[in-house]
Amino acid sequence: MGFIKTAVIGAALYAGFKYITKKDPVTGKSVVDDIKDKAPEWMEKAKDYKSEFETRTSYAKDDLGI
Repeated sequence: MGFIKTAVIGAALYAGFKYITKKDPVTGKSVVDDIKDKAPEWMEKAKDYKSEFETRTSYAKDDLGI
């Protein structure tokens, strides 16, 4: 049972890896390439959310008197 379970998990991991690294015939880019291209944009958005959160928490602290 353990061998079959391990084989199924291994096959699923292999299929997932093949899917995310397979090049799209139209654009010639894989899912991994798209993620690497969009990562800097997502980092900037995360920094903006962080600064907004810090601002809101500082206002909340002032309102609560903490």
